[in-house]
Amino acid sequence: MQHLEEQIAHLARTVEDLNSVVTRQQDEIDRLTRRVELLMRREGERAQEGSGGIVLGDERPPHY
Repeated sequence: MQHLEEQIAHLARTVEDLNSVVTRQQDEIDRLTRRVELLMRREGERAQEGSGGIVLGDERPPHY
């Protein structure tokens, strides 16, 4: 009986730990989703204004 009680206590602790991890991950997903939406909105506004980047002729990309 004691063994079963120990197992239940261990499983309950594991569930609490996993719940904490999932909650933190969901908070981060929500935060990142808001940031992506903001960036998409900004890029859409930039595209409408016509101020997007333009590659001219033989100009090398910035990573070269």
